[in-house]
Amino acid sequence: MANSGAEFAAAVEREAQGRARSRNVRVLLKLVPFLRPYRWTIAAAGLFLIVAAVATLVLPIAVRGIVDHGFSKESLDTIDRYFLGIVPVVVTFAAASAARFYCVTWIGERFVADIRKAIYDHVLSLSPAFFEITRTGEVLSRITTDTTLIQNAIGSSVSFALRNTLMLIGGLVMLMITSVKLTALVLLTVPVVVVPLILLGRRVRNLSRDSQDRIADTSAYAAESINAVQTVQAFTHEAIDRTRFGAAIAASFTTAVRRVRMRALMTAVVIMLVFMSIVGVLWVGAHSVQAGTMTAGQLTQFIIYAVLVASGAGTLSEVWGNVLQAAGAAERMVEILSIEPQIKAPPQPAPLPVPPRGSVTFENVTFEYPLRPGVAALNHFSLEIKPGETVALVGPSGAGKTTVFQLLLRFFDPKTGRVLIDGVDVAKASPQDVRTRLALVPQDTVIFGDTAFENVRYGRPEATEAEIKAAAEAAQAAEFIERLPQGYHTFLGERGVAISGGQRQRISIARAILRNSPILLLDEATSALDAESERLVQKAIDDLIGKRTIIVIAHRLATVQRADRIVVMDQGGIVAQGTHKQLIQGDGLYARLARLQFTGLAAE
Repeated sequence: MANSGAEFAAAVEREAQGRARSRNVRVLLKLVPFLRPYRWTIAAAGLFLIVAAVATLVLPIAVRGIVDHGFSKESLDTIDRYFLGIVPVVVTFAAASAARFYCVTWIGERFVADIRKAIYDHVLSLSPAFFEITRTGEVLSRITTDTTLIQNAIGSSVSFALRNTLMLIGGLVMLMITSVKLTALVLLTVPVVVVPLILLGRRVRNLSRDSQDRIADTSAYAAESINAVQTVQAFTHEAIDRTRFGAAIAASFTTAVRRVRMRALMTAVVIMLVFMSIVGVLWVGAHSVQAGTMTAGQLTQFIIYAVLVASGAGTLSEVWGNVLQAAGAAERMVEILSIEPQIKAPPQPAPLPVPPRGSVTFENVTFEYPLRPGVAALNHFSLEIKPGETVALVGPSGAGKTTVFQLLLRFFDPKTGRVLIDGVDVAKASPQDVRTRLALVPQDTVIFGDTAFENVRYGRPEATEAEIKAAAEAAQAAEFIERLPQGYHTFLGERGVAISGGQRQRISIARAILRNSPILLLDEATSALDAESERLVQKAIDDLIGKRTIIVIAHRLATVQRADRIVVMDQGGIVAQGTHKQLIQGDGLYARLARLQFTGLAAE
């Protein structure tokens, strides 16, 4: 068990090493388009930032006057004026700081909401080929964790960076006005601070990317095992999965600690160098006061500005670490946003005929799945289905039956050949237009975490309540839905755990019926039904015969005997086709499958 955890951690590390590294923070510039709509809010935040910085820089001037004029009775009126002058400066600073905080925080929240929506919208546009090689948890990590890091950078780090940059620049200007000699000494120390900041910052940036990759790994593994929790428990795999997840967490923690350690070192080095430099400069300043070339008030003013400059530089080093971490997260988000969908509408999509007829044609189609190059799922496959015809696809597993549906729905494009609906090549039409002509009942039923009513309405969101209930009745689902605690408004649980497999499949069929598309695709639509439910659903399907084009994938041959035509497939091609009566009389694949199934049923 320990070995399996170590192997998993090693695999995670190898995967991380294969990913690209961020070399600079310029990747953050690619997120600027998300900020452009809010440029006036950003401008207001910048204005408030400048006002707050100016107010801060004015305060040391008042302190200098107080120190230089002393605390004698003769200068009491002058001191009073200085103290009274401080009050509006402080009020201005407080109001500007509050307004800046509100604007910057609002921008951060709005930005992260927009980019999360953009990633989600983009992911929904990607073809199934993307999800063959990308884990769901990885995508969710980029939508949640990575965007949170960007939010922190936009909502606080960038604000602090700008504020402290202004304080640094403004402080240096005021230092020069106060004492050119001491300021020159301060500037000589700048390279001492900048060089380690750059060197250590590069290491922090790489470790930040590694840390986000490790978090994504843990999210992906957790999502996969939790989604299959019944299988995990049924095979008593809990201990192994706990060990593997623990290894992923340990790898994530180790990488995070390395990142934090490097950031802490960078912050300590920069702050130490900054303050040591200033202490040396102030030592020179103290001697200048003793020599009479500088007043005590000037030195006090210089000290305050020096502290502002030093704190600004120290904060910038810490903020720089946050920006570097955000750069790693931004790179991961830009990666996913830059992926082009393999399946997309052409610049000028060909229109599908109206009204729809429901004809389907495969012309010499050859297709290979991206993860199985060189292995043809369909090989020179040709098939023509007339409007209103019911065609059954049968054959052993791996024959290519489901691939027919995948290409018809244009989840993939064929390597060679054409797929046509109503005489139009689907590759030349909009994928959305193509899919509106189709209604699918998949083998793996999908039930969303919502009510029965909403799950049926998913087939056609604009449908009326009467249409939804009619579809449920046609799919023989109304009977059990009405017996649920809240009827159609009963929450079915995540993935429909509150109802049986057969009930889930009937809701899926109701959804397809409600869609009212001219072509109905049934992928083992009655496989999870008991004999009585199968008879009822078969009756519902029989009622649609002649009204729609129906293509059925079935392993249970008893469910396809009434099809107009049965197409027998094997190894990506058609080996025979005809009616059940015609095919059963021969000695081909269909006849052998029929003998095996019907002989078994008779024996039972």
